[in-house]
Amino acid sequence: MDLFSAAFVHTKQSANNQNITMAFSFLTQELAMDLGTANTIIIQNDKIVVDEPSIVAIDQNTGKTIAIGEIARQMHGKTHENIRTVRPLRDGVIADFEAAEQMIRGMIKLINPKNRWFNPTLRMVVCIPSGSTEVEIRAVRDSAEHAGGRDIFLIYEPMAAALGIGIDVEAPEGNMVVDIGGGTTEIAVIALGGIVTNKSIRTAGDGFTSDIQQYMRQQHNIKIGERTAEDIKIAVGSALTDLEVAPNNFIVRGPNMMTALPIEVPVTYQEIAHCLDKSLSKVEGAVLNVLEQTPPELYADIVNRGVYLTGGGALLRGLDKRLADKLNIKFNIAENPLHAVARGTGIALKNINKVPFLMR
Repeated sequence: MDLFSAAFVHTKQSANNQNITMAFSFLTQELAMDLGTANTIIIQNDKIVVDEPSIVAIDQNTGKTIAIGEIARQMHGKTHENIRTVRPLRDGVIADFEAAEQMIRGMIKLINPKNRWFNPTLRMVVCIPSGSTEVEIRAVRDSAEHAGGRDIFLIYEPMAAALGIGIDVEAPEGNMVVDIGGGTTEIAVIALGGIVTNKSIRTAGDGFTSDIQQYMRQQHNIKIGERTAEDIKIAVGSALTDLEVAPNNFIVRGPNMMTALPIEVPVTYQEIAHCLDKSLSKVEGAVLNVLEQTPPELYADIVNRGVYLTGGGALLRGLDKRLADKLNIKFNIAENPLHAVARGTGIALKNINKVPFLMR
């Protein structure tokens, strides 16, 4: 065979290999999923393609999914007996296996709503709380597999959060991440590509919402739902009773628990700071507990760099200042803390063969 013929054959083989690779990539979909208690975020090709509340509406008679995400959230607390709205995850773990499977399947369909001819093979990286038991890990893996996942990789949330905010997790330096999500608060010290010490507590965004509901019942004699309590937390939620920039009072409307007549109550950020004090003290105690277990050399690194706050709870007004005053260490709020874990999961997906801390 002459040189020209050999070059032609080599070019043809390369083209065939490229076509096979393109066909394989067309049949395989790679997704990074932050399966959160409050919100589920899916990343594909470095872009957030799904960002929806983790809730599903199910027809009681047929068991079929009526709606997922934001549409289902709008139904929450307003349904009749034939429709049930379910939040499949509680405290960071799957509480309703079937609803979780339906929700994951529905979220994936949102990526390509027009594609109904075939379901591509899914390769997924899903993040889980660092305190998950073997049973809870198995539940996440099984739900992802039943929803169409073939290759499932798992990553702990604090590690994903660290990747998402740009920390070099494989460096011989200590970094501390506090991820306050919907169901759990994840606290971890990371060095050399691994978690040195960590703690996962089930005091987080949902706990804050529950505190607000209870406070409104006890102090104002008004009954409010989960959605209203969430709105209060977003509008006037605070960790301090003295803020430099104070939000406007939030007007709450609902039934008086004694008379059932409608009433309006203005709620201040000072009230919310007071009612969240006990839960925030638990977070402080957990952070202090992890610092006590941290080796001295890594402790020094953390004091120099500060602690990184991620998750929706990091947006609570004054939380960084409260924690800094309490523990005498600087606390840094990550840029776009809501998406830090999801971005980190996406980075792990891109480097799936290079990242040693992914679990299969």
